[in-house]
Amino acid sequence: MAPERNENEGEDVVDNGVLATTDGTETTGIGIVEGVTAQVEVALPSTFDDDDFDDDDVVQGEDVTLVEIAPVREAHDVPEPLPLAAEEPAPVASASVASASVASASAASVPAAAAKPAAVPAEPATPTDLDHHERVRPRTSEITLQSRRLGDFEVDRESSDLLTADRLLDPAHVVRPEPEGAWRHLVYTLSGRRINLGDSRHARARKQLDSRIAAPLTGGAKFVPVLSRKGGVGKTTVTTLLGMALADAREDRIIAVDANPDRGTLAERIGRPSGKTVRDLVRARADVHGFNDISQIVARDHTRLDVLASDSDPHVSEAFSDTDYRDVADVAAHFYSVVLTDTGTGIVHSVMQATLEHADELVIVAGLSVDEARLASETLTWLESNGYAERVRSAIVVLNTARPGAALVRADELDAHFRSRVRAVVRLPYDPHIASGSAISFRDLQPETREAARELAAVVVEGLRASSVAA
Repeated sequence: MAPERNENEGEDVVDNGVLATTDGTETTGIGIVEGVTAQVEVALPSTFDDDDFDDDDVVQGEDVTLVEIAPVREAHDVPEPLPLAAEEPAPVASASVASASVASASAASVPAAAAKPAAVPAEPATPTDLDHHERVRPRTSEITLQSRRLGDFEVDRESSDLLTADRLLDPAHVVRPEPEGAWRHLVYTLSGRRINLGDSRHARARKQLDSRIAAPLTGGAKFVPVLSRKGGVGKTTVTTLLGMALADAREDRIIAVDANPDRGTLAERIGRPSGKTVRDLVRARADVHGFNDISQIVARDHTRLDVLASDSDPHVSEAFSDTDYRDVADVAAHFYSVVLTDTGTGIVHSVMQATLEHADELVIVAGLSVDEARLASETLTWLESNGYAERVRSAIVVLNTARPGAALVRADELDAHFRSRVRAVVRLPYDPHIASGSAISFRDLQPETREAARELAAVVVEGLRASSVAA
């Protein structure tokens, strides 16, 4: 029979359902002292419904923080609650009274799940519970971190590439190079190297042109053929001057190949023939394993330009074909950065097809006469009609002055005509040193001739760099 309720039921509500007497009860087990606020740590059961997670955001396996309850006179151990029958009133036991006290005092601060009995034994989690737990609280151990540079995480940290000379060196203590220019160098010398006015305007322009020519080229070897449909306009001269200007300013290797099937004279323009020709390189291409092997075949001038001569016997040189040129080009591409090709007269000879296939940029030579200018313009038309329209738009036309005195045609009109069809036009002035037909010394050229050759080299390098970026 269930025990009777307390007679004064209203007072029980006021006292929060605490028993009137505390005989036989132990309060030290839960650390509650009479007359003060008590804090009880309640462990949640291991099994929860999905509604518990959705409504209360309670994570399985975690303990609820300390629960503050109202001051009580005494507290008792909380045993496991007894099951209640539906038709009988709830027994007045210490367990039910203490549970009611905790639930009523902490209803405002503890989620609904915290009010469940604490002594119910934990049941194993079901697969449904585990799946729901994974959705509510992802495991941090499975988060993948991406590898990044240090600067991406720490803005204030600098990398070593920021330690440049311009940043670290004090301009007041940096030793400037000796100025170029007669009176500027005189002032520098008389002042005991204390007054440095810098380079002259001419020296600055020369150094700027040097930097344009020496600009790095990316990718493999670059092929630049020099074309002309008419003989005697200076095609071999332009090839020689272009090669010398490139080799004099650049640190990499430059070679000029004489691919004229009718006995070219390119090797004679440098004055240091080696006695070997393109035919020797074709025969020995399988034995070329290093630069020392190819250096025994080519000739080199004082600017470090290497020249590969054509056959001196016209009957043999006529057999130089597209296949032979491709063999020479394959060997040259392994050891040189820029390969210039002095082509034969016209554009329909036996080597022209392979020459145009390898071409990265074209140089067309035109003379300052009506027929020579017209033939050069017709060369551009032929190239456009045979699939090289893109090469024509990036080509360079050299207006070569091969005769002394005033030109018979207006050079400005020729300049305007060719600029409408190609990327750049360079004028090469008359030079008696070149007109003599002997070997060319780059240092002995007139200053304006040497300047024009260097400008041509700079324009060629800029075109090669632009084509590399576009590719």
